[in-house]
Amino acid sequence: MLTLLARALTPGALADTLGDSDTWRVVWFTTWQAVLSTVLTIAVGLAPAYVCARYRFAGRRLLVGLLTGVFVLPTVVMGAAMLAVLPDSMERTVWAILAAHVLFNLAVVVRVVGAVWEHLPRELEHAAATLGASPRQVARHVTLPLLRPAIGAAGAIVFVFTFTSFGVVRILGGSGRTTVEVEVWRQATQLDGIDVAAVLTVVQLLLVGGAVAWSLWIQRRHRTTLALLTSADRQRPRTARQRVLVAATAAATALVVLIPLGAMFARSLRTPDGYSLAAWTDMGETEIRPGVRLGLDPTGAMLNSLRAAGLATLLAVVIGGLAALAIHSAGRHGRLLDAGLMLPLGTSAVTIGFGMLITFDVDPIDWRASPLLVPIGHALIAVPFVVRTTLGVLAAIDPRLREAATTLGATPVRAWAAVTLPALWRPLAVGAGLAGAISLGEFGATSFLSRRDTETMPLAIEQLLGRTGSVLQAQGYALAVILATATVALVVLGELVRDRARRP
Repeated sequence: MLTLLARALTPGALADTLGDSDTWRVVWFTTWQAVLSTVLTIAVGLAPAYVCARYRFAGRRLLVGLLTGVFVLPTVVMGAAMLAVLPDSMERTVWAILAAHVLFNLAVVVRVVGAVWEHLPRELEHAAATLGASPRQVARHVTLPLLRPAIGAAGAIVFVFTFTSFGVVRILGGSGRTTVEVEVWRQATQLDGIDVAAVLTVVQLLLVGGAVAWSLWIQRRHRTTLALLTSADRQRPRTARQRVLVAATAAATALVVLIPLGAMFARSLRTPDGYSLAAWTDMGETEIRPGVRLGLDPTGAMLNSLRAAGLATLLAVVIGGLAALAIHSAGRHGRLLDAGLMLPLGTSAVTIGFGMLITFDVDPIDWRASPLLVPIGHALIAVPFVVRTTLGVLAAIDPRLREAATTLGATPVRAWAAVTLPALWRPLAVGAGLAGAISLGEFGATSFLSRRDTETMPLAIEQLLGRTGSVLQAQGYALAVILATATVALVVLGELVRDRARRP
């Protein structure tokens, strides 16, 4: 970050970048598509949020889990899924970008807004209805004002994700639709565009920070103290109207999620001669036809991703675990370290990759040709997640247990090993699953840090989907299916470990 600021905050770089009309064209497109994506996501997500929050029905947990699974998918997979399902007339258009953003972020609205909606006291709504208010008036004057802080929080999260969208725009946007993230990557890959890219990263940080600050102000202004229900008061749909609402909303939401994923798998089987497994069985072939090479190795990309994910996971778990122990042991004095480790969450992977690229490019730390640069970048992005999963467990350990062990004659090290160490493996396992999933699907930072013969699966997917020829595109879709399956498997494995840890 310091290197980026040093490159950006110079009079020449600021004047050249901010005085260029193309800069503001990119900023304007990035802003209005993010605002529109946020509005559409909230509008579409309120219905499933209401149904999942207020009603008990068969498949509710599966529906919420399905939405969450889509949210953890890599952005290149989401872009590939939308590319597979959309008609040719909508490919590489802004409508494709908006559709992908809405589908990708539905889980944010369902989780954030639904978490408050399910605990709202229904007496307020019943009182308004008793006084003659129609259902629409109850929603407008009672329910929505109470949900406004939660809607604002969800909107801020969605805005940040859509404003910093990179993989989706790279795959679905085409050459004429460039966000700030994509423009940073484009400028950074040119010899004379480094300073412009640095200024754009600072502009993006300021705009995103301003949007988040505005959201927090809105939430504080409209915050209302309520006696929220301590447990969810869901009921089964009783009337025919409620049953139709629940069934239609759940079915429509599930179809909206499953159809793109199913289309992506179907496109991996499509060849000029019909449907076959050629894209899967010929994955290791690097020649399109005799004498004409593909230019990349899909199988090698999978191996590169696995190697990078393994090393990144190891680094993230070791660094994140030690950092969590240091923060917990330092008490109040550990807040500064905690805040510093959370910085990667406050910026984008593109900014992190770009910053590493222009920082570690001179002796004695010249990592430009090192294969370690990619896993180190992935670990930097994943460390905050390991810290967060571990700190909660450390805070829940009763210090009197260690005191009792010491009283019985154990040394401080033995007391720590007997009380604290056994409780760490589960949160570290959850963090490892998250770190592995993040590394497998990471696309933004990898676009800067990867070199020839070290392409990962997301980079290979983006390249294959951009090639002409249905066989090459089918291989891109096949890789996307593999990446999606591996990512979801890692996240589910982490959730299973967490659920097991919660059992008495």
